Amino acid sequence: MILSKKTRYAIVALTRLAREYGKGPMQIREISEIEKIPRSFLENILLELKKIGILGSNLGKAGGYYLLKKPEEVSLADVVNHFEGTIALMYCVSENLYRPCEFCKDESTCQIRKVFKEINSSTYSILAKTSLKELIKT
Repeated sequence: MILSKKTRYAIVALTRLAREYGKGPMQIREISEIEKIPRSFLENILLELKKIGILGSNLGKAGGYYLLKKPEEVSLADVVNHFEGTIALMYCVSENLYRPCEFCKDESTCQIRKVFKEINSSTYSILAKTSLKELIKT
């Protein structure tokens, strides 16, 4: 799976907001300029992140977006799952988008499924333990 631009932009924007955590809201224009993210695209991404409870916002001249959670409380799994729907490479190993495999006669003995389930589990584990805090360490 290759992450969409939307997911990558979300991670970059959240990383910027994590660096500024506790310093007050950041305006979309500011994030867009610093991180080179198209402003109209960024607006939609930040709104989605607000709807799922990762970001808060203030209106007005001094307004903008800010993290509602501490950087260590936001994982890459939260972001990837929201924007991509799944991290699985095959539907038969996806928790969110599961579908029986059209090629498999018996999932419980399918060695292909077993390998991809392990890949999915390992990938999810890495994303879940990687927080914004890890991404901003210098």
